[in-house]
Amino acid sequence: MTHEKAAVTLCADDYGLAPGLGIAIRALIEQGRLQATGCMTGSAYWPDEAEKLKPLEGRAGFGVHLTLTDHRPLGAMPSLAPEGRLPSIGAMVKRSVLRRLDKAEIAAELERQVDAFEAHMGRPPDFLDGHHHVHQLPIVRDVVVDLWRRRLKPRGGWVRSCWENPLAIVRRGVDPIRATIIALLGIGLRQRMRAEGIPHNRSFRGVYDFSGKVPYGELFRVFTHAPGPGTLVMCHPGQVDDALRACEWLTDQREVEWRFLASDACALSLADRGITLAARLSA
Repeated sequence: MTHEKAAVTLCADDYGLAPGLGIAIRALIEQGRLQATGCMTGSAYWPDEAEKLKPLEGRAGFGVHLTLTDHRPLGAMPSLAPEGRLPSIGAMVKRSVLRRLDKAEIAAELERQVDAFEAHMGRPPDFLDGHHHVHQLPIVRDVVVDLWRRRLKPRGGWVRSCWENPLAIVRRGVDPIRATIIALLGIGLRQRMRAEGIPHNRSFRGVYDFSGKVPYGELFRVFTHAPGPGTLVMCHPGQVDDALRACEWLTDQREVEWRFLASDACALSLADRGITLAARLSA
């Protein structure tokens, strides 16, 4: 009797946000350390970064990292971004939970972001997820399900689930409050995906505070411990440049992640436990 090896999918967020992130993410894809990356197609750097990503087609999944916080939208959003800048994640969560979002406005913007992916990659995205996990919020998740149905379903695309059993989060012991809040906000989307047969990951890991207090190698070992089918680990590798510093607070820890993911220590951490990297989610 043969046993399937334990496997995880490593997915890098924020591709296209700044050129330095692209340098790191593409290098890791070439190295076989990343199996997916979510693209911020509203970024001014996206067209150039898309051209650099195309030669890696088939080496990883490329999705749209749907963005409704902190950055500029691709089109006018008089309700959500009246001054041309999207709200903070805290404000976005509050508005969505209180049902104070204009669904048509959200739908138009997310459609533009998927259009921008197709315009520069020449095909639909492999998956959808969200910057700050906004894709799972009330109202937004309805738009995402419709987007998947119309734009990704024919190609077999998937959607990231941020649900994780809170008991597993507590046992892991890494930023449990934040991770549990993200998980609980994801229940509604997960229910919709299960009901409609939308492919998605079963386990979501990788949430931490980016403080650097705990060595990333230790966190990686915890996040990849005992993976079941369809385990996705979110990561944020990157090279820090002026473009990143101008638009993001998360900077230096990205280089810490990049160095570890590219290292022999990463490969040994997985090999010692018989864990492989899965190019395709099995859930």
